[in-house]
Amino acid sequence: MRVIFLQDVPRVGRRYEIKEVNDGYAVNFLLPRKLAEVATPRAILEMEKRQKEIVIEREVQESLLLKNLEEIKGKMLTIKAKADEKGHLFSGIHQKEILDAMREQHHAEIAPEFIVLEKPIKAVGEFEIPIEVKGKKSSFGLIVEKI
Repeated sequence: MRVIFLQDVPRVGRRYEIKEVNDGYAVNFLLPRKLAEVATPRAILEMEKRQKEIVIEREVQESLLLKNLEEIKGKMLTIKAKADEKGHLFSGIHQKEILDAMREQHHAEIAPEFIVLEKPIKAVGEFEIPIEVKGKKSSFGLIVEKI
């Protein structure tokens, strides 16, 4: 059965990929969990339309972020998190938390793929968060405080 993947499925298919899979796997696993849909001609046209919209939206985000790159540079964010006496956080701060804080404190939208965060932040202190858009680099500060 030919299906269109709606989400990434490890070792099977990536989002918006059209692939042939076993009928049983599609009917019993992919379709009920809404990980894929049957690849009908209409569904294929809709998928291509969605991909075009995503490309356009991404280009708009990149152009807006390029304009706002200088404005973001030097900004400071503050995130409060639970930590032990030594300053180690109980749970790491990921891109999502950083994006939420940026949206809340500075009303700036940044797509997660533009933030270059090698690993989650797991300690209290000040950090420099790099941003890269189309080869242009910038950064902003992040202060992690203990609750």
